[in-house]
Amino acid sequence: MSDLEATVNLVRRLGWLTDFDAKPAGGTGNNRVFCLRSGGQRFLLKRYFQHPADPRDRFGAERAFYDYAHDARIEWVPKPIAWDATERVAMFEFIEGERPSASTPELVRQALAFFSDINANRSLPSAAALPVASEACFSLGEHLQTVECRIQRLATISPDSNIDREAAAFVANDLTPAWREIARSIRLRIDPGELDRPLPPDQRCITASDFGFHNSILGPDGRLRFFDFEYAGWDDPAKTICDFFCQPAVPVPHSLFDEFAAHLQTHQAYALAYAPHLLPVYKIKWCCIMLNEFLPTDQSRRAFSDPDADHRARKRKQLAKASQVLREAWQ
Repeated sequence: MSDLEATVNLVRRLGWLTDFDAKPAGGTGNNRVFCLRSGGQRFLLKRYFQHPADPRDRFGAERAFYDYAHDARIEWVPKPIAWDATERVAMFEFIEGERPSASTPELVRQALAFFSDINANRSLPSAAALPVASEACFSLGEHLQTVECRIQRLATISPDSNIDREAAAFVANDLTPAWREIARSIRLRIDPGELDRPLPPDQRCITASDFGFHNSILGPDGRLRFFDFEYAGWDDPAKTICDFFCQPAVPVPHSLFDEFAAHLQTHQAYALAYAPHLLPVYKIKWCCIMLNEFLPTDQSRRAFSDPDADHRARKRKQLAKASQVLREAWQ
């Protein structure tokens, strides 16, 4: 039985739809996604990845965020239709539109409005129930340690092919020395007492975590909708800013960095103080993320998301992207 047939049978068994057509909608990189059509309606079905070596509860985190979004009356996200925790599957309304091909000041303003709205109801019980975001950091030292752990993971790339050996050489000869220099520079500029000073809970923010235009749809009405909240939760607002400007799929001009930070309506002072220091840290982190293809657990996640993909070609593409980002970071 094909994966598509199994998914159709699952939807029918759950009783969500009976008479419908289904087709793959393309992987998200982490999960399997299908477009369902029933009568004149369309829906999006998402099957969540889970692996013993990747213990994050993606289904639970996303559902918690949508519960909070419903309570807070957030209109920037698709409406969930149904959830099933046993099968780790969810169905959402289908949002018409396309992913933005380029960032613009207007789209950045919409992203800021989304961020402000999801932080406007922090006292709700469903906000308190949110988990910490994936790789949440609550001190400067934790930011550095998170990237250090990613660098160490990449040092374990197994040289099973030419492209794997190229990646291992890039990590050893280019990425790791760059990271060592950036970490050393930050430790020299920051008072040692500041590195481990915890970020007070009232200065933390609710974030989508993997926040950027790559996880958005621009509708025919010119309005954005955001999706993919399996990494969402409580985090450092400075990290949110840096991730937003470092995600490579739909780059945001760095000329907007100061304006973006200044217009955050929550935790503005903290974000403005530390985000510039952390930006080079997160450029290295995103180089590491691009090289996830070379790690066994991440390979399993990609294969789950898109079983038919040419993973060797994707490895070469990701290595080229990481090399380019590292070169730009040092220009």
